[in-house]
Parts: sequence; structure tokens; C-alpha cells
Amino acid sequence: MVIPFKKFIIHRLNMRMVDPFATSFGTMQDKEFFLVEAVDINGNRGFGEGVAFPIPWYTEETVKSNLNIIEDFLIPILRDNEIQHPNEVFPLFGRLRGNNMAKAAIEGAVWDLFAKREGISLAQALGGEKTEIDVGISIGIQPTIDELLKKIAGFLDQGYKRIKLKIKPGHDVDMLREVRKAFPDTPIMADANSAYTLDDIHMLKQLDDLNLLMIEQPLQHYDIIDHAKLQKELHTPICLDESIHSLYDAEKAIELGSCKIINIKVGRVGGLSESIKIHDYCKVHGIPVWCGGMLEAGVGRAHNVAITTLSNFVLPGDTAGSSRYWEKDIIKPEVVVENGVIKVPTSPGIGYEIDEAALEEFRFKKLEYEV
Repeated sequence: MVIPFKKFIIHRLNMRMVDPFATSFGTMQDKEFFLVEAVDINGNRGFGEGVAFPIPWYTEETVKSNLNIIEDFLIPILRDNEIQHPNEVFPLFGRLRGNNMAKAAIEGAVWDLFAKREGISLAQALGGEKTEIDVGISIGIQPTIDELLKKIAGFLDQGYKRIKLKIKPGHDVDMLREVRKAFPDTPIMADANSAYTLDDIHMLKQLDDLNLLMIEQPLQHYDIIDHAKLQKELHTPICLDESIHSLYDAEKAIELGSCKIINIKVGRVGGLSESIKIHDYCKVHGIPVWCGGMLEAGVGRAHNVAITTLSNFVLPGDTAGSSRYWEKDIIKPEVVVENGVIKVPTSPGIGYEIDEAALEEFRFKKLEYEV
């Protein structure tokens, strides 16, 4: 049955994070982003979240470039084509190169709308099997070791299953050694966000002594060749993040031996449909996956919960509870972590309602497009 779109609405929002979040490429506390709302002729509403940053420091995409692509190209494509299932959306968008975060935002809204029309949860619509998911926590670069150790202890007390620490040159081996000394048995991973080169191989090899779960994206964001060279020199598994934008990228990285783990971020790979394909391919080839985070608000967080219910998401992801990042989220109930676990909602769609008052509070612009 054709999904009878009536209109798309873009809500432009600005929300302040509880704490600044620092990585090797910058620090963020105020986050500008947008929601895409897909509305059908019966008044059903589906929501997707744009995860691009205002500055192109993670990928080349930005909030403003995403909005232009959605307005000028993606909505017209959906206006001109009948859609029966969300799996049809990404192939239609394939005529446009790149812009995966823009594609994922609108495709996510279509998936949510589809699940609500079918009366099933988004997790069920995606083929998910789990009723709860394990989650870890990502901690930005801290001013001092003491502050970092206190934060880690606090999150472990809350039950988080894995600790991810951001590293960069000059803030890596010594810091990780101190952390490992304080927490000898805690699953710990290091995320470099492409901060190193093969010239740093001597330092990176020292990480093998720390029993890390993985080191994420140590080398260039576009690279799979040098990562393959590095993985041959390391016992610690390399996890690829920024290098994987598609199923094709995942296939080539696995063929070359560039990694032993893959981080799937829905926005980075163009949406839920491509995420499922990457998940399935990795499962067949014995490569575990986990769901990375992009400092999402509630809608994007809900999509991450749903995709993580697929069976090969065997490592705790970055989908922490809403209160980790936001004093007030835009969904109700908010995403809650109890003893390192999120219970997967079972109501239709993403399983959370939009908090209309919060949406109004944080929204600074609203755009509507008839279909």
C-alpha cells in the first residue's frame, strides 16, 4: 500500500548540552539541528533527526547543507515517486551523491511513519530481536586525569557497560595507562577521530599493553589502506567509523583487513536501510558491530535504540540516556538507562512521544512543504 504523504515539516532547533563535549576536532555545548516530520493524509506523524553539525568537522555535511539538500532535492524526489516501503527511499536518493545525513534524516521520518501506520514498533519494522540493549558511555576530553577518573567512576556506578575515551596526540597513552590502573577490569575503548598517522605507529602499538576493547578510527577519515597496514601491527582491534559510509565501504574494509569491528552510525551511512545491509554483511563475515552516537536528541536516540535490536549489535553502543546530554529532551518519556540497559519500547513507531512544549521551547524556525 502506498504511503500517502501529505506534507513534510522541518523543525529547526537549538539545544544546550548539560556539559561541553570535547574531541580531537573541537568542543560543543550548544547544538543546532533539525527534525524532519513526515505527515500522511490521515494525520499520522513520523520523525527523523538530522545529526550533522553546524561545522563540517566530522564529515563535509552541515546543518545548512542538509537543509538545502532536503528542500531542493529529497522532498521533490518523494513528491514525484510513490513509496510503499521505507526500503525504497534510499535507492531513490541514490541518484544524488553523498549527503548521507540529509538522506538519513528524511528516511528516518518515513520509517517512523511506516511503523506507526502498520501499528508496530520501529524495532519490529527493522527486524530487531532484542527487548533490551546494553549501552556504554562516551566521555569527552577532560581537563585533568582526576576529573576524568571521577567521571568514569560515576558512570560505572550507573551501570554503563563500556567506557569510551577520546584521545589525541599528547593525550593518549599516559592518560589511558592511568585509567587502566584505576579500572583494571573495565571494558575501555579509545576513539581517535582520525587524529593519527602511520608515523605514530610506535605510540599506537603501546596500546596493546592496555587490554583495550578497540581503538576507533585512529587514521584518516577516508582511509582503509593504512588502517589495514596498522591492523597487521596491532593486537588491539581497530574499529572503523568515519571510513564507512556505505555497504560498499564495509565490504572493501573487511576484504582488506582494515578493521575487526565496525561502528554503524545511521546518519553517516545514509539511513536505517543501509545500516541493516551493513549489519547483515558484517554478521555473515564475523565482524561485530555497535551503534555509535552523534550527540543526538531524543528522536535520533530512539532510532539508535531501534537499530541496535538487530542481532549482530553485540557490543555496547553510545546510546546513553537523555539526561547524559540534555537537561530536557524533546521526547517523553525520555530515554532512560537502568544498570547499563535500555528497555526497547514496544508502542508503534519510535516508541516515544514528541514533547510538544519542549519542541516549541527549543524551535527557532518551522518550515512546511506540501507533497
